[in-house]
Amino acid sequence: MIVLGIETSCDETAVAVVSDGRHILSNVVASQIAVHHPYGGVVPELASRKHIEWIIPVFERAIADSGIGLDELGAVAVTSGPGLIGSLLVGLSFAKAFAYARKLPFVGVNHLEGHIGAIFLTPDPPPYPFIALLVSGGHTNLYYVTGPTSLELLGQTRDDAAGEAFDKVAKMLGLGYPGGVVIDRMAREGDPERIRFPRAFLDTGSFDFSFSGLKTAVGRYIKKMGIDRDTDIRHIAAGFQEAVVDVLVKKTIFAAQEKACERIVLVGGVASNSRLRERIRTESEFAGISVYIPDPILCTDNAAMIASVGYHHLLGGERSPLDLDAFSKDRRLRGSEDL
Repeated sequence: MIVLGIETSCDETAVAVVSDGRHILSNVVASQIAVHHPYGGVVPELASRKHIEWIIPVFERAIADSGIGLDELGAVAVTSGPGLIGSLLVGLSFAKAFAYARKLPFVGVNHLEGHIGAIFLTPDPPPYPFIALLVSGGHTNLYYVTGPTSLELLGQTRDDAAGEAFDKVAKMLGLGYPGGVVIDRMAREGDPERIRFPRAFLDTGSFDFSFSGLKTAVGRYIKKMGIDRDTDIRHIAAGFQEAVVDVLVKKTIFAAQEKACERIVLVGGVASNSRLRERIRTESEFAGISVYIPDPILCTDNAAMIASVGYHHLLGGERSPLDLDAFSKDRRLRGSEDL
């Protein structure tokens, strides 16, 4: 089955064509970074307007790149949430209209499930079960994954997501938006041990995360000590990043050990962070655990991951009604097997 995937949950307008949930025929992403950069973060109203402007050109490019005709499409999968409501509604409305006009099956996909599904678009995906660490601008979650659409939430952030903390600290340092990329780059030139920031491991045995206190600690350090743009910014960036990575890596390995699971999957936009990728590979290898990470293009928001997960839902007979609504927050209850 060839599935058309559509993703507009935040500030990327993305359309992809994927065959049998595994083979990417096209994957087109129009980024809005330049649009939101002057504001230091995503402006929801601007994001939704740009989606309206770009959805049709991106769709046309994806179809052209795929080399197939519209008659060869077998179904439509679209992100229905979580995300920015205005942005989500653009992709959802387009997907509904296209599916209705072409008389195609249609399914809404949870954006978080999509990120986890991205690993199955890689040449060597893991067998089940595995622990998935999903780290992005809006979410920091740990899952125990036992099937294509079967996930158990083990833990999540109690406040800021890791990616959100990166953006906020970058803003404190005057580094601009998006923060994750620039902090990653600056940290390579800094000493992560020069300035040691606190690690929030929370309760013993907890798989939850917290980054708000770390963000506050960075702000207090800057206010008290000031910054020398030639040296201190790099050390602050390195110390902050190391504190985030420490918690992410240790909690993920702990979850794998508690579940007696020999595989870890790292997904989401922050999975592109070079230090996180290095540390989780090194420490997991020491613990006898295999690590799987998609290419960076599949870590950030894209429609191929939505088409891939949608394929499995469609294969299981799932169909969404044409009155399906978008949702801004993850509605899944802790411990639920269904997204």
